[in-house]
Amino acid sequence: MINAMNSHQLLKTIQDSFIGRDTIYPLVDGSSGPRRYLDSAASTLMMQPAFEVAKEFLTHYASTHSELHYAAKGASQAYQWAHQRVLAFVGADTNIYSAYFTGSGATAGFNRIAAELSEKRPERDVVLVSEMEHHSNDLPHRKHSGETVHLPLMGEGPSYGGLDLEVVTEFVRKYGERINYLAITGASNVTGAITPIHELAQLAHSVGAYLVIDASQMIAHAPISMQDKSLDDADIDILVFSGHKIYAPGSPGVVIAKSSLLADMPPAELGGGMVDDVYLDKFIPSSVLPDREEAGTPNIVGAITLGAVLDILLRIGMDKIREKEIRLIDLAWEKLSAIDEVNLYGPAPDVLPRTGTISFNIQGFDHGLTAATLNDYHNIQVRNGCFCAHPYVREMLKPELWALDIDPDAPNSEADVERKRGMVRASLGIYTTEADILALVDAIKDLVARKEEILSLYVPEGSNGYRHREFTPAASAIFNPQRALEHALNPPIKCVA
Repeated sequence: MINAMNSHQLLKTIQDSFIGRDTIYPLVDGSSGPRRYLDSAASTLMMQPAFEVAKEFLTHYASTHSELHYAAKGASQAYQWAHQRVLAFVGADTNIYSAYFTGSGATAGFNRIAAELSEKRPERDVVLVSEMEHHSNDLPHRKHSGETVHLPLMGEGPSYGGLDLEVVTEFVRKYGERINYLAITGASNVTGAITPIHELAQLAHSVGAYLVIDASQMIAHAPISMQDKSLDDADIDILVFSGHKIYAPGSPGVVIAKSSLLADMPPAELGGGMVDDVYLDKFIPSSVLPDREEAGTPNIVGAITLGAVLDILLRIGMDKIREKEIRLIDLAWEKLSAIDEVNLYGPAPDVLPRTGTISFNIQGFDHGLTAATLNDYHNIQVRNGCFCAHPYVREMLKPELWALDIDPDAPNSEADVERKRGMVRASLGIYTTEADILALVDAIKDLVARKEEILSLYVPEGSNGYRHREFTPAASAIFNPQRALEHALNPPIKCVA
């Protein structure tokens, strides 16, 4: 069926094929309705066809690293297929690159890469990262490198964001051959600002440094290629992303790296599957990639799910997905910027290309109050806070915080301050529609019009939360794993006519 569809038909079919897209939740007025999920930058929904592939695999489940019974042979081949799908998705030449899976998403990958690269070239003690990095692509480098230098961005205040290549060039020249690598996001998880990754590769390579790209926020939104043959020496050395950011919740993280680079580094994790032989006084790591990087029993089901997602997206074409998303980004920016009491953050989409991530605040509302009321009154699910990118968020908020006599950079654990130091983020996925965007715009207009009423109905909770005084459904009323287990063990009896 899928083979018979053209890419446009497949895009429409897949857009409507996500688990939980229309889950029903209660509203303040006593009614209930389907949610609008605008929290994809945190984690995407599960693509149904990929989930079905994983379910079928489970009927054949066995561990990998054996060829002597049917299920183990099938598992090994399916796991290898998942690696192949990863490399194909980013246009990686299999003669040059290898891919391996890691435990806790991109975070595990960055920790391993930071440790390995620092050990590989200890004389190169500097790592350059940008001020818009997610903590996962910042803190591991701080731990393992001698000095982590943060690159400033373009613009100022609410429009702060995006790398200026001239500024990066100055830093590269300043630190020169002290630089071990640059670790830069392909797209910001706060503003969606897109980075020119191949131009960065050229700059890094000009001083013998590597380029490590965090593709977690780019992978599901725009075409990515490890190689740009139109530019000299512009190959990406290492690219990292999380499967749960690209419609495969529960899948592992991914590291794609030049095989020659991996071969020169000792494996960071030890255990079964990554050795050729073990003796009481020594062990011999495997020379085979990716085996030497994947110690232990792998997340086979998650990897196969991810492989299926990537295969489907390749059939659709990431260029078509990008075109669709650009239209939604432009619509959202146009409509939200027309609301006087809404503050938008990051460079406008006509200034700098961005993915479908838009951060904003409603004047007079704390970020937690906006997120809570969008959920409670309109079933629109967004995220609030600093999105594990605290320095970047606080830099954009400085004018607003100074006006409130709050020091953005001062360590402060007071809840009333933290409720001001954050934003609301609406983020898109392949399943997001124009109707979702217009619903968000209408909901924000409604909240603005009812500001005084809403302020009187909500009370602060914790450092960034808000709770309606009367409408307080418990999380267990929404989903209760114990109840779900009992239902699975004792399904309702069907009446037969």
